Order: sequence, then structure tokens, then C-alpha cells
Amino acid sequence: MAKILLVEDEVGVASFVIRSLSEEGHEVSNAPDGNIGLMMATEHQFDVILLDIMLPGINGLEVCRRIREKGIETPVLMLTALGTTENVVTGLDSGADDYLSKPFKLAELSARIRSLLRRKQPVAANGHHQPEDELSLADLVLNTNEKTALRGGKFIELTATEYRLLEYLLKNRRRVVSRMDILEHVWGVDFNMNTKVVDVYINYLRKKVDKDFDPKLIHTAVGMGYIMKEVYENTD
Repeated sequence: MAKILLVEDEVGVASFVIRSLSEEGHEVSNAPDGNIGLMMATEHQFDVILLDIMLPGINGLEVCRRIREKGIETPVLMLTALGTTENVVTGLDSGADDYLSKPFKLAELSARIRSLLRRKQPVAANGHHQPEDELSLADLVLNTNEKTALRGGKFIELTATEYRLLEYLLKNRRRVVSRMDILEHVWGVDFNMNTKVVDVYINYLRKKVDKDFDPKLIHTAVGMGYIMKEVYENTD
């Protein structure tokens, strides 16, 4: 069972989600506008936040930004009728972990919630994160405990989504991964999201990780996907 905060002003949608998730054993709290949602998210602890974008008060994007600015790492799933690639990217840039377009099916919502719950880092009995090894390639080092990245000793500032993408690429370094593989493992999605989102975030990472450094590490395997490797000839 998970404690879920639903920030949704549409009464019909809110009732459907609350009833359905409660039947699955989850504890669901509802906030009818952005201001109340922000207050509840900052004053109480939840396992997942379901956040609409078009809200009275402050919109969902601003709610998400403020949550992240306060250091709250609770997984956020955006629920919205705005489903274009541009809107998806905007939502993820605000700090959201996943994005589900309306109308949606309960089975898909439940699958996304399970994915976000699995993604949460395990915590040891003493309350501290369990230690994990660093991931590295050439002079790029990713600290999976501190969620930080260094290249040539220089700190690289990453969003939560950029970090997860870089971590996945590094875990699969020197191996080609498809766009669908990336969607499934980074966003927890294997359908209903345009793979152009992957290309957008790969470009974001290249600007931060490769632009001012050599050798280049993020390469396009034409017709197949992407690979992290010191040297790769089949690139765009």
C-alpha cells in the first residue's frame, strides 16, 4: 500500500482515481488546487504525487518546481490533457518523473505508480541510503549515493530526469540501447509516449556531458539507438 497525494481539481477525475486506487489498497489524499497541493506535499510525507497541470491557484508545473526546490524527492506523475512532446518535456523539466495523458486507463495509471514505487532508492534499517558503487567512463564519474556527476573533476548540474538517463546509459556503457529501452527503464514507460522525448533528453545530456569535453561519450547508433563509449564510429 502506498500513500498517494492526488492534486486534481476536476471532481469526476478525482473521484474516479480515489475510488480506483483505494480499492487497490492505496491511501489517497486529494488537493483541489495548486496551493493546497503544494502545502500538503511539503507538510506531509507521500510515496507518490499525482499532479494535474491545469489547476486553480498555481499550476502543476509551478507546484512541481517548488517541491523540488524544497528538496522533496517524492516521485511525481503528471496527469494532464496536454500530451504533445513539447508539453511532456516541459513537465519533465519541472522535475516530474513521469507523464500520463488524459484520458487514461486505470491499468496504465496503476502500472506507472508501481514503476515509480520500484524506482525509489532502498533505505537501510538505520535510515541511510544503502551504498552503491560509482559508475564511470573515461573521466566521467557518477556518484549514485549523492546523485552527482563529475567530468574531468568539474561538477555537472543535472535534473532528476537527466540523472536517471545518464545513470541508465552508464549502467549499459559500451552497449547499444534502443529508444524504447530507454523509455521503459528511465521513464517506466514502454508505450504511449513519443520516443522524440528520448532524443530531446539525449541532446540535453550531450550539451552538459560532452560539449566541452573530449572524448565524446554519448553516440548515436544509427537506426538502433544510443551507446556510451569512448570511441564509436557509427555515429551521427
